[in-house]
Amino acid sequence: MTPFGTRLAEAFDAHGQLCVGVDPHPAILSQWGLPQDPRGLRECAMRVIEAAAGRVGVVKPQVAFFESHGVRGLHVLTEVIEAAKQAGLLVIADAKRGDIGSTMEAYAEAWLNPTKDFAVDALTVSPFLGFASLEPAVRLSESYGAGLFVLALTSNPEGQQVQLAHGENDQTVAGSIVEAVAASNAAAGQGARLGNVGLVVGATTAHLAEENGIDLSEGKPPILAPGYGAQGASAARMRSTFGAAWDQVVVNSSRAILSAGPTVTDIVSNIEQARADLE
Repeated sequence: MTPFGTRLAEAFDAHGQLCVGVDPHPAILSQWGLPQDPRGLRECAMRVIEAAAGRVGVVKPQVAFFESHGVRGLHVLTEVIEAAKQAGLLVIADAKRGDIGSTMEAYAEAWLNPTKDFAVDALTVSPFLGFASLEPAVRLSESYGAGLFVLALTSNPEGQQVQLAHGENDQTVAGSIVEAVAASNAAAGQGARLGNVGLVVGATTAHLAEENGIDLSEGKPPILAPGYGAQGASAARMRSTFGAAWDQVVVNSSRAILSAGPTVTDIVSNIEQARADLE
């Protein structure tokens, strides 16, 4: 399969950098007049996929909102993933998996193996058991042509207690993660516009990279940036704070777009507004 980084770059060229979050939060279901059950979950998510198709290149289901409905919710997730793929969308599963050894390998198989029920184009993962703990996921992502987005500088304030802590050689934890991701992409020898292994950097925390001497452009990792819109990050601010790495950024917007519902037409309107703003 064509490597994820190449497919993402092609999606950028065709549709821009906006990624629509598929977040069927209970408040959204209530706002849209949908039941708080798997039927409402499915209806909400499928409307988002319909609105996104042909207008953006990437969608990001938040796995937790499907898991909260148990087995039936996870079955809905498989339907949503398949519908998104059929619509030509790249799918990033926001599951933030992280473990060691065979357990990490099992997570990667579940989400990245194209023969599995949950198969997606890319998966968010946590490196806070040590970046080397992600080795099985990195290896399998290369094998399957899939992508990873590694948590680095998240937007929650308490995250900075860990991510900006200093370790060996007085380097921040976030800095070491960014360097490890760059090394992983270099070792894969892709030479592509975007690597397969990326980073998660909050749209409202990107400024912390420059302030702490972290080069987000190193190794050309794709950067998943939640926080545009509802969390207060503007397009102008993001262009400024990401700087040289701006062309690598997957700009995620969830609540700001879904709040326009419940009709597909209204969701489309917010998507088009966001696209115009970013361009």
